[in-house]
Amino acid sequence: MLRVHLLDLLEAYGQTWGAGWLDFPGRDLAAERAALARLRGFVESTTDCFERTHPAGHVTGSALVVNPSLDRVLLMLHGKLGRWLQLGGHADGDPRVEQVALKEAGEESGLGDLDFLPYEELLGRSVPRPLPFDLDVHAIPARGEVEEHFHHDVRFLVVARGDLQPQANSESRDLAWWTLPEAFALTDEASMHRQFRKLAALAARLSGGR
Repeated sequence: MLRVHLLDLLEAYGQTWGAGWLDFPGRDLAAERAALARLRGFVESTTDCFERTHPAGHVTGSALVVNPSLDRVLLMLHGKLGRWLQLGGHADGDPRVEQVALKEAGEESGLGDLDFLPYEELLGRSVPRPLPFDLDVHAIPARGEVEEHFHHDVRFLVVARGDLQPQANSESRDLAWWTLPEAFALTDEASMHRQFRKLAALAARLSGGR
C-alpha cells in the first residue's frame, strides 16, 4: 500500500510534535492535532491522495530550507499565490513525500547541496527519518479550469550547505534568504509563523540552550 509510509510518518509526528515534545512561545497543540487528524483522514480516505487530478485536493511535500547556523530561512514569493512561502510542490503520484519535498526544494532554489536536518536525535526515541517538521491543510483558490481545492502539506526541515546563492525559477516572483525576524514580518500566516517558532526553539536546543 502506497499510503503506509506516509501514515507511519504521520503517526510519528503525532507522537512527537503533536504530543508537544518541544515547547516554544505560541505553541498550539490543538491546531497541531487538528491538522494531523485532517491530513491523516484525507490520506486514509482515498488511494488517489497523491494525485493532483484528485478534485478535492492532494498531498504536497514542502521544505523549510535553512542555512547551517539555523538563523536564516529561504522563502519564495509564490508566482500564483503572491505569498512568501516555503519551497515545495505536488507529489504527482509519488508517496515518498520527503523525496518530493527535497526534489522541489532543489528545483525551486537551484541549490545543489540540500539534505534533511537530522534533529531527530533530540527526541530520545527511535522515529522514522526524516520526521515531518510541520503539517498544514489549506485551500488553493480556483484558477482557470482548476477548481478550488485543498493542499494537504507535509513539511520537512532541510539544510542548505555549500553555495547558498539561490536561483529562482518560473514558480516564483522572488526568492531570498531572510532572518527569522524578517521572515515573521513578511507574512501573517499562522502556519508560517508556527514553522519559524519551531525553528527558533529547535536551534536553541541544538546549540545547548533551553
